[in-house]
Amino acid sequence: MMMMMIQASDYCMKSMHTALKEAWVIADTTTEWNKNWESVFFRAYDNVDKACEGETDAGSTALVVLLSSCQIVAANCGDSRAVLCRGSHTIPLTEDHKPDKEDEEERIVKSGGCVLSDEWGTPRVNGVLAMSRAIGDKKLKPAVSAVPELTFTTRSEDDECLIIATDGLWDVMSTKSVGNFACQLLQRERHVARLNKSPPQYVAECLHEEARVRSSTDNFCVIVVDLKSTTTC
Repeated sequence: MMMMMIQASDYCMKSMHTALKEAWVIADTTTEWNKNWESVFFRAYDNVDKACEGETDAGSTALVVLLSSCQIVAANCGDSRAVLCRGSHTIPLTEDHKPDKEDEEERIVKSGGCVLSDEWGTPRVNGVLAMSRAIGDKKLKPAVSAVPELTFTTRSEDDECLIIATDGLWDVMSTKSVGNFACQLLQRERHVARLNKSPPQYVAECLHEEARVRSSTDNFCVIVVDLKSTTTC
């Protein structure tokens, strides 16, 4: 199963940017900005989902964050999370897609599925999956949706950084604690010269290590984007 999960996530990683490019090429650019991007992301996620189903029975979360000069667009499908550090505030850009979320449970039931809790009390779609949206997982369709939710955030000169990570980080650290940790460390690291390691790379590695110290046992990835210099790790 782990091999299949890695295949699903790898497929998303390798194909999503191409799917977005193809969806953008045929998009109706005369429509309003937000509606246009919704159409692009919906089409791209749907195309990747259908292609992924031909490769594996497993699934993967999919979170894409698009930066323009004036806006941040986040498209989320699953329980990965993106947060924005702005001044002293940490702003969630996504919501986790969990089966017991009221609107998600309603959608699941309407699609013919159900939400059942396991022996530890974790709600699962059809008693199987602990998130309600994903790329792939074809055996749980249509209860598990591949439609992303989008947020549009206007950029500010107070923006410090973005943190994008899978659930292995958020299982052991809150949004606020991650934001405080990353922002304080990044502000310090901008003035430190490290061989072959950018400030956001160092912060991402420190977040990963902090999650391990806090007993995260999941395999996970962390991306940090420095919005003051627009460098990424």
